[in-house]
Amino acid sequence: MRNKIKISASILSANPMRFEEEIKRIEAAGIDLIHIDVMDGHFVPNITMGPFIVKGIKSITKVPLDIHLMIEHPERYIDAFAEAAEGSGIITFHIETVKNPKEIIAQIKNKGMNVGISLNPDTPVEMVENFVDQVDMVLVMSVNPGFSGQKFIPKALPKIARLRDIAPDKMDVQIDGGVTPDNISEIVKEGANIIVAASAIFKAKDPCNAIKTLRYIAEQAIEKDADNLVNI
Repeated sequence: MRNKIKISASILSANPMRFEEEIKRIEAAGIDLIHIDVMDGHFVPNITMGPFIVKGIKSITKVPLDIHLMIEHPERYIDAFAEAAEGSGIITFHIETVKNPKEIIAQIKNKGMNVGISLNPDTPVEMVENFVDQVDMVLVMSVNPGFSGQKFIPKALPKIARLRDIAPDKMDVQIDGGVTPDNISEIVKEGANIIVAASAIFKAKDPCNAIKTLRYIAEQAIEKDADNLVNI
């Protein structure tokens, strides 16, 4: 049984001067998660949001927070982000930034948060294979992290398929980077069920309609895939 399709709106592409308005609008459209990219200017070439921003976002929405730590030494900041999120939602760290992933996984769980582990486009799936039974989600980056608006990297697709093959059924597979209505079908057919979208939502003329369109295309692709399996 496939995990439910969820759309996670990355506010990296939202208007920072109108965060509350933007968040309320996507909340009304039924967004499943709010994706918050945290960048330190070291692991990735950009600097973005700290715990105080997360706390502010949490104060204006009931949508679960999807906190993506693209930072070195995530163990130094997990407690602060978990507290800002009031122990609700998910914190994802990058496998490339830690020496002992088990310790980070335990630290996040101890704060009451779900745990995600992420890998960059050039990082092989083998780096996270030993942890799929310990985390709630694996995030496959389909762009080089740092900036929104990049094009989807196709080599992410076989990674998704491999993860879906080896992971427990309950584990979510998330994709982040360059997702559009044109490629979401092939992404979900490979096994991704949490779709992060930034420009595809916030740069659209109608973000609410963009969310509904992405969800509809994804769900239709899965239905068609299931029908094909039945008819084989």
